[in-house]
Amino acid sequence: MDKEKVVLKALEEGEGVVRLAPAWVPRTFLPPGGRMKLAPQDLYALGVERGGFCERWFASTARADNGPGTPEDEGMSYMVLEDDGAICKVLLKDGIELFGKAFIGKEMFAKYRGWPTFSKIYDYLYAIPLHLHLRDEHARLVNRQPKPEAYYFPTQLNFVEGRFPYTFFGLSPGTTREKIKECLMRWKEGDNHIIEYSRAYRITPGSGWVIPAGILHAPGTLVTYEPQWASDVAAMFQSKVEDKLIPWDWVVKDVPVDRRNDLDYIVNLIDWELNLDPDFERHHFRAPKPVRGRKEMECEGYIENWITYGTDLFSAKELTVLPKKKVKLCDGGAYGLIVVQGHGRLGCFDVESPTMIRYGDLTNDELFVTFDAAREGVEIVNESGKENLVILKHFGPGNPDVPK
Repeated sequence: MDKEKVVLKALEEGEGVVRLAPAWVPRTFLPPGGRMKLAPQDLYALGVERGGFCERWFASTARADNGPGTPEDEGMSYMVLEDDGAICKVLLKDGIELFGKAFIGKEMFAKYRGWPTFSKIYDYLYAIPLHLHLRDEHARLVNRQPKPEAYYFPTQLNFVEGRFPYTFFGLSPGTTREKIKECLMRWKEGDNHIIEYSRAYRITPGSGWVIPAGILHAPGTLVTYEPQWASDVAAMFQSKVEDKLIPWDWVVKDVPVDRRNDLDYIVNLIDWELNLDPDFERHHFRAPKPVRGRKEMECEGYIENWITYGTDLFSAKELTVLPKKKVKLCDGGAYGLIVVQGHGRLGCFDVESPTMIRYGDLTNDELFVTFDAAREGVEIVNESGKENLVILKHFGPGNPDVPK
């Protein structure tokens, strides 16, 4: 069956909802934490030289930037269709290029010519080194996209919070460009001590943050759900974490070749106003925000909270369907989803949160809901008599329902 027929059949059979296969992403700079439900024997399924699986990307049309040797489809989501016992797969990116209006709506497709966001879950054994993601003005110089992002810490994945449940954000008041340049000059001396100029915040399950591009951050060891712009640009600023030394190449991988030893240019990747904000937590912390009155929702069999909001670029919700309840919910735009607890049905599909996943296996925990299906409403049934069914949903830009 050719690609176009597979996509059309998947859309028809799923009534505007398509199943997605897991997209696992290895990383070499830190070891995996082992809490993403991937079988322990598969954490290094691609070999230690490619790194351990530290991330899983959802509804992704973006390719992971893992340097030379990275497969062309690494990090990209595949739609899955079962046809007469055979498994057919087509990249979500290809489906959207073929039928963009049907997938994401005519306005988003006309503006972006594709799905410009995705979400991921990441899980590292150590805290991630202090780094930032490029703003548009710098990303354009290397033909890349900026990378604003947000975090939410699902309770279902954080029974064990890891060895460092704190995240460093921004810079302490009074920090100067010269101090940061001095840290970069000490890169080859081991620990450059840049973390001493940042500020640590205790991160807790069931809460989140929104982090624009250009903000320095060193995420802690909670398993993190991250809606973001569809980009993988980054610049490291910390030379050592635990016993791991960070190569200079990871500072300049997204810096123009003729500026890779220009410390003034590198320091100016930092958005100094946002990093030095004395009210950083007030401006960027996100507590869950109910979409309606809680009692009203509970009477109808569900609880739904905004978990990423306050930006027009992307947003996310956490939906809990109560035991033995059935709901039909409408949303303002297309979305990707991941089931993190329980089992039941969503539209035509059985859904469940798996206990353990083998690398290469398909799952029943990830779907993409197209524009019209989201607007018309999707029926969701929790088939358990005791356990909640919990789903995380992420949306692209321009969702009209997002709180400011």
